[in-house]
Amino acid sequence: MIRRIIKINEELCNGCGACAAACHEGAIGMVDGKAVLLKDDYCDGLGDCLPTCPTGAITFEEREAAAYDEAAVKARMSGKTKKEGTKPSPCGCPGSLARSIARPLADTQSAPYHQAAPIPSTESRLSQWPVQIKLVPVQAPYFQDARLLIAADCTAFAYGSFHHDFIAGRVTLIGCPKLDMADYSEKLTEIIRLNDIKDVTIVRMEVPCCGGIETAVKNALKASGKFIPWQVVTVRTDGSLV
Repeated sequence: MIRRIIKINEELCNGCGACAAACHEGAIGMVDGKAVLLKDDYCDGLGDCLPTCPTGAITFEEREAAAYDEAAVKARMSGKTKKEGTKPSPCGCPGSLARSIARPLADTQSAPYHQAAPIPSTESRLSQWPVQIKLVPVQAPYFQDARLLIAADCTAFAYGSFHHDFIAGRVTLIGCPKLDMADYSEKLTEIIRLNDIKDVTIVRMEVPCCGGIETAVKNALKASGKFIPWQVVTVRTDGSLV
């Protein structure tokens, strides 16, 4: 039968594994560091995987393909769950790689609250609420003449001076396309189009799957029809800047 089904461009795939994690049918797997469609009849053609891909490697196509087999998918996923138990998904995404980060003792050893030594000001520099891209209205007073910071969720935890170096003086929006399973492009386009934004700073992690938020912002800037200065800052998993 001729039906809609996903198509994966191997050259564009960066091996982040976000699509495999987003596919509820288990139709996508990671083979030799690339996403592949395992079986046509596992794909329902709804495309939950599309918005999670940071490189645009997944599209739809109409072609001869086996019909979606819901019973086979349920049986496969049930067997997969029993076999894997609680083991982490082997999606191959560098962002899921567990690691320890060595710090000098002075950085990691904290004193009891009543003995805490004086430390530099840790006052929040956040100037608005909410901060989640999914929750902010597309028009709000704080967007007017704003310097916009659009950051991946993990960056504020990885980079120690995030409030001082990035949040101060900016309106902050945060998100994670991989976890939210969303494409922020449309909403960000409206925010940029409907408000007078001075400049945009994108802060992302170095892991490949974090490219989704960078791509979304770039697409939004193009779609808005405005010329706005922008920059990308990349944070390594050890907290340093690239």
